[in-house]
Amino acid sequence: MPEFFVGSEIGKLRKVIVHRPDLELRRLTPSNRDELLFDDVIWVREARRQHDVFVDQMRDRGVEVFFLENLLAETLIDERAHERVVELTVTDHTVGVGAVDDVRAALLAMKPADLARHLIGGLTRGELEETGFRAPHSLVCQSQRSDSFVLLPHPNTMFTRDSSCWIYNGVTLNPMFYPARQAEVINIGLVYRFHPMFRDADFDFLYPPVDTAGEFNVQDFGLASLVGGDVMPIGNKTVLIGMSERSTGRMIEHVARALFAKGTAERVIACQMSRDRSHMHLDTVFTFLDRDAVTVYPKVVANITAFSIRPGEKEGKFDVRREANFLDTVKEAAGIKDLRVITTGGDEYQIEREQWDDANNVVALEPGVVISYCRNEYTNTKLRKAGIEVITIDGSELGKGRGGGHCMTCPILRDPVD
Repeated sequence: MPEFFVGSEIGKLRKVIVHRPDLELRRLTPSNRDELLFDDVIWVREARRQHDVFVDQMRDRGVEVFFLENLLAETLIDERAHERVVELTVTDHTVGVGAVDDVRAALLAMKPADLARHLIGGLTRGELEETGFRAPHSLVCQSQRSDSFVLLPHPNTMFTRDSSCWIYNGVTLNPMFYPARQAEVINIGLVYRFHPMFRDADFDFLYPPVDTAGEFNVQDFGLASLVGGDVMPIGNKTVLIGMSERSTGRMIEHVARALFAKGTAERVIACQMSRDRSHMHLDTVFTFLDRDAVTVYPKVVANITAFSIRPGEKEGKFDVRREANFLDTVKEAAGIKDLRVITTGGDEYQIEREQWDDANNVVALEPGVVISYCRNEYTNTKLRKAGIEVITIDGSELGKGRGGGHCMTCPILRDPVD
């Protein structure tokens, strides 16, 4: 088996990247939560406890778990990675023309572990000044309070599914729709480019392609955006990608072109959804539970329009065809004779509540075994009656960022389906 490969949504999960809640969530407040894309502030100590239980459940099933902040700190020991992340993160546009040189110098002098912590957790002017930083020529810094952020915190880092996604033997660094999340992609991109575990491994950068110097650029993407919660490799050289609130058709075409050029996939199914905060990604309304079983939020999934994209007759062109029915298309593409569809549980009120509480955003550890939030009692009961083993965890704090186990995991090694 390759070192890194994700060939399905439900094959045995071998290796995964997660992020344990930390400084970035302690800096989430009622006044900045909207800007940072959270619906509420979080009790961080309890969120950490809940996340620890989540990780323990995966480890108990043999999953090797890597923590993003640790990987980033280990990456930054490499001087080239340290310099590159500072170059990409600290620009005229992020800190201002007058401060860019001084901020870069301060970050270059930081120890790798400290820099990793602040790249995720944010950095204030006061914290910079403790290092001897001064920016006498910067309007931005001179007009800021000591608790103002020079680098913003990134609380959505907890949802490691989004900033990158592994599709068979390749990885995408996803241009995120909201500016508040774009720096997350730089952090994970540096890990894949420079960390010893990935540096010499055999895999493809599907998007963006690396240049002749082995570097990538995730900044100039125009109107194309993609979030990993919309991307699902399902086997048979097929990938589902949601056209959702945060993933655009433009970006789906970029990914399809790269997959077809590498021979990684032969079919991409674009799943056009309604755009709403309550179901921002495909995986908030639809996930695989077993080889032949999915959980769905019917109110949204019934209205998904599917488009199959295949390589066209001319190089670089596509054959795009509208499909009659989304779930029938998934069944046919995955080579399944009968697809068991388990809907969100409860009456009409509870169905809406449990979808909001991530009942459909479960992560499979192996075929027929998933992790779900315990508060989704009606849906979990329906899954168990359908023969699915449901491992429950408390997600009362973790779920406040709108994401469940699927969102909180970035699989880097998962078995293909038989």
